[in-house]
Amino acid sequence: MRPILFLIAGAYALAAVVRAAEPQRFASGPTHVALVELYTSEGCSSCPPAERWIAARRGDPGLWRDFVPVAFHVDYWNRLGWPDRFSTRDFTQRQYALSAAWGGDSVYTPCFVRDGAEWRPAGERELRASNAPAGTLAVTFDGATLRAEFTPTALRTKDDLEVHVALLGGGLVSKVTAGENSGETLRQEFVALLLASHALAPDGTAQRAEFALPAPMVKDATPRALAAWVTRHGKFETVQATGGWLAQ
Repeated sequence: MRPILFLIAGAYALAAVVRAAEPQRFASGPTHVALVELYTSEGCSSCPPAERWIAARRGDPGLWRDFVPVAFHVDYWNRLGWPDRFSTRDFTQRQYALSAAWGGDSVYTPCFVRDGAEWRPAGERELRASNAPAGTLAVTFDGATLRAEFTPTALRTKDDLEVHVALLGGGLVSKVTAGENSGETLRQEFVALLLASHALAPDGTAQRAEFALPAPMVKDATPRALAAWVTRHGKFETVQATGGWLAQ
């Protein structure tokens, strides 16, 4: 009886490996999908309401179809005594680069960005689908390699485009014991665990890229979703975006 049990257990283990290796595909429609970024920190007392707002988007019917949310944790609040485990210097530098693009010389949290522009959520209507034609962005991820294909509405062979990919954590809980949020229990969604970028290369009527994603920096946070978006090289305005939930 025991060998049969071992065979059954082995079959289940093999099935799990196969499922994990099966590529997952996410694709936008032909009209523009917005990228909504939140710059935040577990050490900032003003940030929990903004984090609750973006976490509530989990139940929004327009999620992935109309907008793609990403929460980037910055590290400049860590000096107050609470090291935010999701924060990186790269995310902080991204926020500074955004601020410089707006003509600013400082950064703050919480800070919302929509399609590369400073933004303050004023209502759910702002997250509804756009009628602006953009083209279709499709990405395939097998757990290690990301393949992206962007087919613009009108062929623009001279556009110098790049694709950006973030793996997102969800269902994350932090019991903060120092800093401005000392004593608080923070629950967060759509937290960026890594960000990678790669140039898109023209290929017929599309532009494509294939590259390996590094391992997430936070080892105890399993990626729950993937976000991808296209910009012109060195710019922040979103040309198109897509994303979706990863199979667990």
